[in-house]
Amino acid sequence: MNIYVKQARRLVVKIGSSLLVRDTALDTDWLAALADDLAKAHAAGQEIIIVSSGAVSLGCAALDLQRDGLSLDESQAAAAAGQIALMRGWQNALAAQGLKTAQILLTPEDTEQRRRYLNARQTLNALLAMGVVPIINENDTVATQELRYGDNDRLAARVAAMSSADCLLLLSDIDGLYTADPQLDETAEFLPSIDRITPQIEAMAGGSVSSHGSGGMVTKLQAAQIAQSAGCHMVLAGGKAAHPLKALDEGARASVFIAHANPLTARKNWIAGTLHPAGTLHLDAGAVAALAQGKSLLPVGITALSGDFERGDCVILCDPQGQELGRGLCAYASADARLMLGKDTKSLAAMTDLQSIWSGRAEMVHRDDMVLHDEARPTAETAAATAKGDNNE
Repeated sequence: MNIYVKQARRLVVKIGSSLLVRDTALDTDWLAALADDLAKAHAAGQEIIIVSSGAVSLGCAALDLQRDGLSLDESQAAAAAGQIALMRGWQNALAAQGLKTAQILLTPEDTEQRRRYLNARQTLNALLAMGVVPIINENDTVATQELRYGDNDRLAARVAAMSSADCLLLLSDIDGLYTADPQLDETAEFLPSIDRITPQIEAMAGGSVSSHGSGGMVTKLQAAQIAQSAGCHMVLAGGKAAHPLKALDEGARASVFIAHANPLTARKNWIAGTLHPAGTLHLDAGAVAALAQGKSLLPVGITALSGDFERGDCVILCDPQGQELGRGLCAYASADARLMLGKDTKSLAAMTDLQSIWSGRAEMVHRDDMVLHDEARPTAETAAATAKGDNNE
């Protein structure tokens, strides 16, 4: 298997409509072969997230609609009808391999507003911890034309960034990036490795050639930019043949868009360098020692807070002398956090007046949402790339 795919601890796999749908029906044989590949990767210890297209195409067949020229209302209706068939197909294929599935429908706001982003991220983490394979699609039935991702390539990249995935695999009807459209230009050269998305690389992109899909090479390059800025490698590979992951393992051609940081470093750079703090948490000596040991920040270790902030906002972490230790994303709004200061988990669970506030998440700032000053010092280039590429967490 491609080394970037094989070594990924957390792998996001995006499947285009042109692979899943044959004529007007789900290609169950192809899906069963892919499920077999995914089950082997899962058994090897990889966490798998699926971003799947196909709902609109399947819905058009169910509602006797023509895919070309759909109005927004018709597209949303087709998505609502087709999502049932799409998820049934995924559930059946993965269940045959002994894997459990869960459906998540996202809109752009779910990855761009920090409160909703945290909810979606924590849901994904919980499902993965249970060994479940999440199946994600855009929530076409409620997204407006102005707010839609427009394609699942960029959605997959945002999911990869949100979930801190190590690798994003785009399975498509083309096996990689070429200097020109190989269907139109016999002299087009294959590019096995792309270090950065330059204007010259962007000029090589063409339009969508599939009647089922809404993306093209342009959206794949946009996805690569989002993924790279999040520390996530992106692999673009052909998926037409059965067992596409097995084909990669056996040396099938693919283009790799290489990230220059790992997901954790990129995330910490984003927290440390691109977010404006909305408040401050003052810690006691015990909490400072716990953070130095790599632990999360609990309410019991906070002596005071200042500022008005919402859940998911960036806050400054200070030691007892008022010196800044680092920054993090707070799991509770300031009004709620004030009621929790200095209390341990057992006390929080027992206080009836906190039941509507306390979610059961013990951490005020989770370790994954925190950066201490000696951990990550973002360069201007990294911070700018993060802000430009996505800035959606």
